[in-house]
Amino acid sequence: MENTIGIAITGLNSASLRLYASASNIAHIRSTGSLTDENYPAYEAKTTQSTTTGSGGVLTKIVTREPSTTISFDSNAPYADENGMVKAPYVNLEEELVTMKMAEQAYKANAETIRAQGKMFDTLIGIMKED
Repeated sequence: MENTIGIAITGLNSASLRLYASASNIAHIRSTGSLTDENYPAYEAKTTQSTTTGSGGVLTKIVTREPSTTISFDSNAPYADENGMVKAPYVNLEEELVTMKMAEQAYKANAETIRAQGKMFDTLIGIMKED
């Protein structure tokens, strides 16, 4: 029983990190920067990377997406080059919304696993008290 809850908790954490990365990307979708001047960096889009653990759970971390930026036109930016080009985060809004919805569903599934495990534990305690 203990392992089931531990695995579900790692799933909750993974879903939370995916949601955080997507929300951060959406919040910074217009955070452009200079192509050459390091004093004006563009936001670098994030994603998550998950690996399974020996105990059956998942270890998730936020990493920089590859590619994290792209070149975009914004002649009004003070750091735009002579052609009006800037570095922009490589973010696809539709993809981020799908990722957020998937993270929500994963979170719900792992939370339900914990609830079900709790009910099973309560049933087991009830049976043991009857004896």
